[in-house]
Amino acid sequence: MPMNVHIGKICSKAFRGLYSTRQIRKFLTVQSTKTLIHAFVYSHLVYCNALLFGLPKYQLDRLQKVQNAVARLTFQIAKFDHITPALIDLHWLSVTFRVQFKLLLFVSKSLHNQSPSYITDLLSVKPAANYALRSSAKSHLFVPSQLLYTWGSGVCSYCTCFMEFVPLTIRTSTSLAIIKEQLKTFFFKKAFNLSE
Repeated sequence: MPMNVHIGKICSKAFRGLYSTRQIRKFLTVQSTKTLIHAFVYSHLVYCNALLFGLPKYQLDRLQKVQNAVARLTFQIAKFDHITPALIDLHWLSVTFRVQFKLLLFVSKSLHNQSPSYITDLLSVKPAANYALRSSAKSHLFVPSQLLYTWGSGVCSYCTCFMEFVPLTIRTSTSLAIIKEQLKTFFFKKAFNLSE
């Protein structure tokens, strides 16, 4: 499914909210601006953004430009100043990492039986082997084989591969709230090359 039109509509709605907020920005505090931005602009960027998985970089860059413009307005940063400190201060993941975060959050919900059965049935933890292996303690995921390649099977394959890079403490945690918090922290450090 081509997503050019969809991304164009997201950008259009976000820039419309951004324009309205810009008109009254001089009367607002930073905190008030953050509240308005979350309600009228940022919500368009994060709504159902897991669907953006696998899109070409140039399409995700269009959304990243919107996010950068939002951060510039919030902190009243000049056009050619670095945007990274503002994104860190807002604690926003870049668009690419936000999509990956959402997908792996769906995986975690699936493994904790907090998602619909049609998603839960796609993923499960590999059963323990009869003999001791180093990999048996790593909580690897198992994806059932399918006769036809579909979009869903591609996403599941990605999730199983990428979960290998997520720390074991996150994968084996039993609390979904802790998983969500630690997963976002993991991606945040990865996105901005922050030290542990």
